[in-house]
Amino acid sequence: MKMPEQNPLYLYFFSLFLVTVFVYKLLTLKKTPSKNLPPSPPRYPIIGNLHQIGPDPQHSLRDLALKYGPLMSLKFGTVPVLVVSSADAAREVLKTHDLIFADRPYSSVANKVFYNGKDMVFARYTEYWRQVKSICVTQLLSNKRVNSFQNVREEEVDLLVQNIENSCSKVINLTELLIEVTGNVVCKVSVGSGDKVDSYKILILEIMEMLGYSRSIEDFFPMFGWVDWLTGLRGKVAKAAKGVDDFLEGVLKEHLTARASNNASADNDFVSILLEIQEADAGSTMDNECIKSLIWDMLGAGTETISTALEWTLAALIKNPDAMLKLQNEVREIGKGKSKISEADLGKMTYLQAVMKESMRLYFTAPLLVPRESRQDVKFMGYDISAGTQVLINVWAIARDPSLWEKPEEFRPERFLNSHIDYKGFNYEYLPFGAGRRGCPGIQFAMAVNELVVANVIHKFNFELPDGERLEDLDMTAVSGITLRKKSPLLVVARPHV
Repeated sequence: MKMPEQNPLYLYFFSLFLVTVFVYKLLTLKKTPSKNLPPSPPRYPIIGNLHQIGPDPQHSLRDLALKYGPLMSLKFGTVPVLVVSSADAAREVLKTHDLIFADRPYSSVANKVFYNGKDMVFARYTEYWRQVKSICVTQLLSNKRVNSFQNVREEEVDLLVQNIENSCSKVINLTELLIEVTGNVVCKVSVGSGDKVDSYKILILEIMEMLGYSRSIEDFFPMFGWVDWLTGLRGKVAKAAKGVDDFLEGVLKEHLTARASNNASADNDFVSILLEIQEADAGSTMDNECIKSLIWDMLGAGTETISTALEWTLAALIKNPDAMLKLQNEVREIGKGKSKISEADLGKMTYLQAVMKESMRLYFTAPLLVPRESRQDVKFMGYDISAGTQVLINVWAIARDPSLWEKPEEFRPERFLNSHIDYKGFNYEYLPFGAGRRGCPGIQFAMAVNELVVANVIHKFNFELPDGERLEDLDMTAVSGITLRKKSPLLVVARPHV
């Protein structure tokens, strides 16, 4: 009888065993065999199909789909998951049943970092979310607003070119320079100053990693959320959330002080716009936590996704010299006699636009998009999908489907010349920005930066790999998370084009 007292671990493991058995029995009793579910790979008790998901989820899910079909029913712990791997099924989710699948699943990390779901990306589908998205689309990301920041983009791209020129004939870390130029643009547009980039970019990388598909135990097993304390995840999230809040509180205080001293000199950045909306309607949803969460959306999503897309694009061009030469010829012909490429020149560059589309097809920054969740029971393509089912759309696999794309593993910008396929969410075989209600509203902002950076860098420089490295040896390995980043930095030698 003294054994439990002498060895507390005995009680711990015995209790854990009882809880595990109870949860398993509970899950077993809740099964509804009468429902017509999509095909499913064999699953283990308790963990479901989690053991079948490797470090690159888009690869694992694509391989499973090849065996079990483009619509699969999985179980991640206690969470039912619908995996979509075809353009037709994606259309059904994002268009036909867009409203039903417009919710977001619970994420303990996002909930903590984004002020209990007050942002636009991870918030549940509610009236609050609809109001917030409307404000972002009309006040922050409209065509007029994006165009108003043209000077910011051009100034930062000029600075990028100067930094490369100053390092010519030396090995440069192009990845770091792309993060810097993107961060400066996004930071100036969002909070009015590029001086704050270093204050938040490390936080962004940490949070993006924690938001990846190797998420907390709590998200899959709510009863075992305490395990996140043992692994240290909750501590890391709490520290990151405090860092975010301290940074954003400082930004708000600076803006409020500036407005109080001279109301007529309010800046045109996102924070100032949101503060104006808050002052104009004291009863609106635009409280300080809402403002902070939306600014963090802009800083996080903008900096990470745009810089990652730029890195993949330039790496793909360097690895494919024929495509690089075609783009250089186009850009340099249009920019002949000019010291730089202006935004007015970009509309004439059809091959540049094809390069950007092909890069986003082959190297998705968000290979599974942001997960969705069904708001109610629905009959979906002949199957019964329950409310609360998480939906993963493997846009990475769809964009590499050989039935939709000729030689899909090759980088071939020509496939988009004279093609109707675009990235605005109406072609379901190609969804780099998603589609429907929860599609990314920042398309124009992102593409304005992407095209201007690539055009000017290609206009001014020729690139080589350092130390005689062969182009075919350029490492294009990716690291999976909520975004798909290049594993190794892009190191190059830049030669000025004469």
